[in-house]
Amino acid sequence: MRFRHFAYVSLMALALAGCNDALETTQIDLSKVKNKVEQPLPSRILAEMSAKGMDRNSPIMIRIFKEEGALEIWKAKTDNRFDKIADYKICAWSGRLGPKVKQGDRQAPEGFYNLSRANLNPNSKYYLAINTGFPNRYDSVNGRSGTDLMIHGACSSSGCYSMTDQQVLEIYAFARDALKGGQQTVQLQAFPFRMTADNMVKHRMNENIDFWKMLKVGYDNFEVTKRPPEVNVCEKKYVFNQQTSGVFNPGGKCPEMSTPPALTAALASYSKTYDLAYAKATKQFDGMAWYDPSEAERKAVVAKQRKGHDLAYAPTGTSLEAGRMVKVAELEDMMATKTATSVASNTVTGSTPTAVPTAAASTAVAIVDPASVPVPTPNPLATTEPTTATAFAPVEPQESIEVASKKPFWKFWGSD
Repeated sequence: MRFRHFAYVSLMALALAGCNDALETTQIDLSKVKNKVEQPLPSRILAEMSAKGMDRNSPIMIRIFKEEGALEIWKAKTDNRFDKIADYKICAWSGRLGPKVKQGDRQAPEGFYNLSRANLNPNSKYYLAINTGFPNRYDSVNGRSGTDLMIHGACSSSGCYSMTDQQVLEIYAFARDALKGGQQTVQLQAFPFRMTADNMVKHRMNENIDFWKMLKVGYDNFEVTKRPPEVNVCEKKYVFNQQTSGVFNPGGKCPEMSTPPALTAALASYSKTYDLAYAKATKQFDGMAWYDPSEAERKAVVAKQRKGHDLAYAPTGTSLEAGRMVKVAELEDMMATKTATSVASNTVTGSTPTAVPTAAASTAVAIVDPASVPVPTPNPLATTEPTTATAFAPVEPQESIEVASKKPFWKFWGSD
C-alpha cells in the first residue's frame, strides 16, 4: 500500500514538472480556495520577504524570458533596490522567439509594459489573468497590432504567457498587493532570452537581432541598478533613464537627452565586462549559430518526454530543450527556405516579406552603448479583457507622454 502511494505521488510530481518549480504551489488545493482574488501569498513567501527586508506591499517588477521559459517576480527592498522573490516555469507560450507584430501571428509580446489595476482581470475564463498591455506606445507607433494578450492560468496559449492555475494565483497576488500598497504601475519586462554575451552571439543571425539589441539597453540598466528603468519612446525607439526637459513623442524626434553621470559610470564598467565576455563567446561560437525551434518542435520534445503519462497540463516546452547550435551555412539554408516559403505565401496576399540578414551582415554584432542609444518605451495601461466591479476596480488614467509628474529615476539613483 505504501509503495502504491509513493508511485502515485511520484507520477503526479512528474506530470507537473514541466510547469512548476520545486518550490511552487503544487500543494495548494484550488478547490479549497474560497476567494482567489484575495488569496494571500503562502507563508513561505512572506517569510522570505521578511528575511530579504521586503514589505508585503512594496513595489514589484515582472520579468519574462521566453527561451528559458521563465517568469520572475522581483520586489523592492527597503533600500529601493529590487531582488528576486519568486520564479516560475512558464507552462505554455505560442510562436517562437521574436516580438508580436500583428493580430493572429500567435507571437507572445516582447518589450517593456506597464501594468495598472485596470490590467488585472479577476474574472478571466483562464482562472485569473493580467493583461500585458500590448500594444504599448512602442508597438503602436511601429504599426504592431493585437489584443487580449495575457499572463493567465489554464496552461493554454495563443500569443499569451500561460501559467498553471496555482502559479497565476501567486503572480496575481504579488501584483494585487503591490498595487494596493500604492504602486501605480508594475513594469513587465519581456525578453526573448537572458541577454548575456553568449546568448547575443548565439542569436546574432536572427532577423530580430536589432530589436533585441535595443531591449538589451533596458536589460543592462536594470542589471546595473536593480531598479526598473524609466522607459519612454521617441523616433519609434525605446529610450531608458534619460534626463530631458523636453517631451517624448513616440513618432517624433527625440528631445535633447543625457544619462545621469553615476549611471553612465556604472554602465561603462558593466560594458567592459560584457565586451570581454562577448569577444570570448565570438571565438567560442565561431561559424556556429542558434537554431530557434518552432512551437511544434517544442511541443514534440515535451510529448516525447511525457510519453505514457496522462498530464494535467499541456506544456509547450522551452526553446532550450528543442533548439540547437548549428553551422552558419546550415542556418542560412534554413532561413533561405523560410524566406522562399514566405515570399510564395505573400505573393498571394500581396504583402512584402521581411528581409533576412546574411551571415556577412550579422556576424559582427555591434556592442550598443547603453548610455547613448535611444530605445522605445511602453504605455500599456488599457486592457481589453473585461474586468468587473470589485474592490479592485480599474481607475487608472491613460499614461501621459510627458511623464513629468513621476519622480525621475535619476533624482534618486546613486544616492544611497
